[in-house]
Amino acid sequence: MTTPVTGRIHSTENFGTVDGPGVRFIVFTQGCRMRCQFCHNPDTWKIGSGGRVVTTDEVLDEAIKYRSYWGEKGGITVSGGEPLLQLEFLTDLFKKAKEKGIHTTIDTCGKPFTREEPFFSQFQELMNYTDLLLFDIKHIDNEQHKLLTSLGNENILEMAQYLSEIGKPVWIRHVLVPERSDYDEYLIRLDTFIKTLKNVDKVEVLPYHVMGKYKWDELGLDYPLEGIEPPKDDRVANAKKLLHVNDYQGYASR
Repeated sequence: MTTPVTGRIHSTENFGTVDGPGVRFIVFTQGCRMRCQFCHNPDTWKIGSGGRVVTTDEVLDEAIKYRSYWGEKGGITVSGGEPLLQLEFLTDLFKKAKEKGIHTTIDTCGKPFTREEPFFSQFQELMNYTDLLLFDIKHIDNEQHKLLTSLGNENILEMAQYLSEIGKPVWIRHVLVPERSDYDEYLIRLDTFIKTLKNVDKVEVLPYHVMGKYKWDELGLDYPLEGIEPPKDDRVANAKKLLHVNDYQGYASR
């Protein structure tokens, strides 16, 4: 008898509508190495503790209860935290989901990515069972990325290029943060990078918001963006224009 594969998750959501195509069952994994200044789930940061331990079968059984609501395009999205920190759990869950004809999506910042072993081979196997990635590019400039998240972006951009090489569909997501990423120079550079990729089905601009600030307060953490308000509508429109979001319509035909 094989040992059940387990993972550590923070929570689940039954009727997600903004985390991939259709209506989706969302699994929020526990653990993340980045410390994004705008993070709305700082309670998911701890690795190896917090959350709850579950088997892939338990997650799948729970998800399938809601399958009738998914429609033709819905399915399961694993978000975080950072799901790529739990490759074995993610791969086993998605393999079982694909056996049942369920659409699978990963919402990731890409920070764990490396071409070194054993990660790379495990990641390649995971891609065999992954239909779509929601790929968060926090900042195109490496030094500004370090300021915004505490870590650099070199391997994140490398992962984006690898996904393009293998033709794995992605939706690029970019959080627009005043005084951090909301500068035309950076948006133009990000647009130039995205144009080098051949697998982008959608580009989304996500306006920074403060709805998660209360969690920082509850955890006794200093909120690093104190006093910075969400971007105005004209700046969001500007970002969408500079990133040519209307040029990416591949998602509509899948």
